[in-house]
Amino acid sequence: MTLTVGPPAPADHPGGARTSGGAGRHRAAKARRFRRTRTLAGALGVTLLGAVLPGAGYLWSRRRLGYVVLVPFLVGLAAAAYYVGDLSRAVDLAFDPTRLRVARFALGAVLAAWVFVVATTYLMVRPLGMARVEKALGVLVVSLLCVLGAIPAVQAVRIADSQADLVATVFDNEKTATAPNDVTKADPWGGRDRVNVLLLGGDGGVGRTGIRTDSVILLSMDTHKGKAVMFSLPRNMMNAQFPEDSPLHDVFPDGFRGEGDPGSWMLNAIYGQVPALYPKVLGKSENEGADAIKEAVAGSLGTHVDYYVLINLLGFQQLVDAIGGVTVNINEPIAINGNTDAGIPPTGYLEPGPDQHLNGFHALWYSRGRWGSDDYERMLRQRCMVSAIVDAADPLNVLRRYQDLAKAGKEILRTDVPRDLMPAFVDLALKVKEKKMRSIAFVSSERFYSADPDFEWMRSVVDKALGPKGKGGEKDDPGKAVKTSDACGYHPEG
Repeated sequence: MTLTVGPPAPADHPGGARTSGGAGRHRAAKARRFRRTRTLAGALGVTLLGAVLPGAGYLWSRRRLGYVVLVPFLVGLAAAAYYVGDLSRAVDLAFDPTRLRVARFALGAVLAAWVFVVATTYLMVRPLGMARVEKALGVLVVSLLCVLGAIPAVQAVRIADSQADLVATVFDNEKTATAPNDVTKADPWGGRDRVNVLLLGGDGGVGRTGIRTDSVILLSMDTHKGKAVMFSLPRNMMNAQFPEDSPLHDVFPDGFRGEGDPGSWMLNAIYGQVPALYPKVLGKSENEGADAIKEAVAGSLGTHVDYYVLINLLGFQQLVDAIGGVTVNINEPIAINGNTDAGIPPTGYLEPGPDQHLNGFHALWYSRGRWGSDDYERMLRQRCMVSAIVDAADPLNVLRRYQDLAKAGKEILRTDVPRDLMPAFVDLALKVKEKKMRSIAFVSSERFYSADPDFEWMRSVVDKALGPKGKGGEKDDPGKAVKTSDACGYHPEG
């Protein structure tokens, strides 16, 4: 079907008779432009141009209003390039809830203006006298163009809103008695060569003080090169030590021990027990449990612990599902559910095999299943799970699933990392991801017995691993600290 305008334009229409003088030449030039769009295809082409470069469609029809639209668009494009082109500025924006909310409203306003410009561009250049079918087709195509063009903007608004909510909820500048007080945005590490973050996993809401931290991993990162080492401690380690300058050392000079149930004096009980027995012992804090276990890990390993991140393991499967699952190697059947002490058998098993893709539910049981295994095997699997999550969290995957990730993170995370330091942490995390991460786990052996640990030996292992060459532990056998890189591989013959 040939799409035509219909009857000839009258003499006073831009396509009609010419007049003499400058006004005539102006009308003639304008008429030539309009003749190019006197078909529906031509009008839609100009509209598309106006959608890609707002204001260009106005200029096509010789309307000076086009400059009013085009100039602000180019300025806004330059501003966006200013942020996107520099990672530090982009991350700075991403952790500022106020600016994120302003950006959200600004994006909404820009979207509304863009739709208005596209629609009015089409109205200005559409052919006159179109048939009803042509009119309907034109409206349909322009509407579809507006919808397709609006999708990225709507997604950006949603991401900005989710990020602002996440930052305000999780990174709320929680005050703890053990966080460094000599850091600034300009000097985020306070002159330290390493920053140490304690990764805790516990069953229960992150706001509760009585939870047990069954997963205790210290992540130590070189602030210059990004080289990182992870130290995994068993949940049932007894007699945890406290630094000599800590008030807890005065309370527990021989380590964390006491009368009654031995389970109340394990490493995983410190988070809940110390605040209950000795409230305010470390000073003013919004999370005394985190302060206490940070001090315990610092004293036991002979190093400093700067910050903590607590993950609610009951919500852990939400996080794994949000990133689309993880891939791990499984060398032996891992029980789902079951209670050895109560004699309750598992309801199922994760079967052995290489590169097993797990959803949130199965990833949770990969990390916590103990039926037929022990705490040390579970501790090694937890370390493998950390690596699997890091591997799955590539930038494209994170962006695509960001809505779910932000929702899960808001519900399961708690930390004392200051909001102002997050851009520096993001930059450091990118360096860490580029390097091969080393990992050491303290497991039952001739040199390590969780009921009576040799803390001097443990500290020597940490010193070697964090030394100038970072080669400590390379010759360690199973009687010492175990390198978990071996545990995460696939060994079909056991």
